Amino acid sequence: MEHCRLYLISPSSFAPEAFVENLEQALTGGDVAAFQLRMKNVEKREITKTAKLLLPICRAKNVAFIINDYPEIALETGADGVHIGNDPELPEGFISSLRKKTGENFIIGISCYDSRHLAMTAAEHGADYVAFGAFFPTKTKISPGKPKPEILEWWSTYTNVPCTAIGGINPENCGGLVKTGADFIAVVSYVWDHPMGPKVAVKEINSAIAKSLANC
Repeated sequence: MEHCRLYLISPSSFAPEAFVENLEQALTGGDVAAFQLRMKNVEKREITKTAKLLLPICRAKNVAFIINDYPEIALETGADGVHIGNDPELPEGFISSLRKKTGENFIIGISCYDSRHLAMTAAEHGADYVAFGAFFPTKTKISPGKPKPEILEWWSTYTNVPCTAIGGINPENCGGLVKTGADFIAVVSYVWDHPMGPKVAVKEINSAIAKSLANC
């Protein structure tokens, strides 16, 4: 294992204008590979508006900007990609069809929970990365999968497609996921709920990742 980076995900509910400062602070805390805008129970126009507000912040820091669930919003706003996470049984040909619309440089990520079959299918159809989780208890969302860290080792051994680990991850428990093969560590609550702010949280997670990589 030579690398692993932080994949930051937004809270599912927040005030966009007030969140600007939080995102800016987070991105000054250390290395962040990507930021996913994941807004639930809001209208699409609100997601589009928020994406246009936050995307320049990520661009300024060379952080990939990903939209959750809505490829059309990602394309409209000029986002770097989309993450499809609400349906473990994607329609046949969904990924390849989306790829034709978006082009090769558009990032497509797929939630695979604890399903090796779904992950392999996603990779075969052209997904740029797959996500496994939830590895630990989390209040962020109800996950249909509870994988063991071994799935990351299996995945990194047999494929070259990057994988993301998600679900209740913090500096204390991320080490095993890093060592078993996670290319990205996705974090939500730990960053945005940190008592000392998102900048400190991102710094702590990056330090934990670096320590784990050094011990591999």
